[in-house]
Amino acid sequence: MTTESTPIQFRMVRYPHAGQVDGVWSMTRDPLPELRDDEVTVRMSHLSVDPGMRGWITPKRSYMPPVKPGEVMRAFGVGEVVDSRSERLKVGNWVTGFTGVQTLANLPANGLRAIRPDLAPPQLFLSGLGMTGYTAYFGVTDIGRPQPGETMVVSAAAGAVGAIACQVGRIQGARVVGIAGGPAKRAFLLEELKVDAAIDYKAGDIAHQLAVAAPDGIDVYFDNVGGEILDAALGQINRHGRVVVCGGISQYGDMDLVRGPSNYLQLIAQSARMQGFTMRDYIDRIPEAFMALAGWRGAGKLVFREHVVKGIERFPEAFDMLFVGANNGKLLIEV
Repeated sequence: MTTESTPIQFRMVRYPHAGQVDGVWSMTRDPLPELRDDEVTVRMSHLSVDPGMRGWITPKRSYMPPVKPGEVMRAFGVGEVVDSRSERLKVGNWVTGFTGVQTLANLPANGLRAIRPDLAPPQLFLSGLGMTGYTAYFGVTDIGRPQPGETMVVSAAAGAVGAIACQVGRIQGARVVGIAGGPAKRAFLLEELKVDAAIDYKAGDIAHQLAVAAPDGIDVYFDNVGGEILDAALGQINRHGRVVVCGGISQYGDMDLVRGPSNYLQLIAQSARMQGFTMRDYIDRIPEAFMALAGWRGAGKLVFREHVVKGIERFPEAFDMLFVGANNGKLLIEV
């Protein structure tokens, strides 16, 4: 196990070219600088590996500045405060926030949020009780707003955000259709998440499968992938339907050649709405999401699935897993 005297960091040394991430990462063992006022030293327990990381290493205008070459890779993490020069956070507190891909770090206290590991295992504050869960919660309840009896379709439904979105939609009374890749993930949707219907996009003809699974059309489409699946969903969107644009993982391979939806005219024909969002829009409402998600979990209405990779040294491998669908559930690194 890595000791506090030998921290490890993963740095982004160059931006990817034509979608290739080979040679992008460098593992360093730089000692910590002296702790400054209003900073804390955090020993990481778990790190979150998210599709959004692909956008963070692209030098394009986005919802936050890109990581610069030579910087520690941006990541959400959870860990324990082991040293403090902050009045707000003390040694022994557990915190979450943007910690970076590193085992130990000095971080500004005002950029971290204290958590209570007595309420749930710390890693859950990176998955179902963290930004992943909050993203699904607000995307469904605030933008999608499914009504009882409406049909809600979720892409990448076996993934971290998608799995929770499916369950929140079901809790809201919607008829939920999940889209995932492969028989095992389809079975997970049906047997564990209890969706009403599940589609294996790898089986082909997405539009036909959607027509069978959603014969009355689509009222809410929660999009995590973009591309062909988004086009198919737009083709079957109902009047006054809502498209929640959470992500576009099918397009992240080459951010210079992102393809827009060819079926967007259906938004006009059906008086439908298509809206993107990030958690930046909802930071002030995190307590609302936490209480709802924790309550549903406690009542047995919500399950979280995590895919844990052990060892920070495996970060490049874990990053690649996201884009080939190799993870089952929320992807985390156990430091």
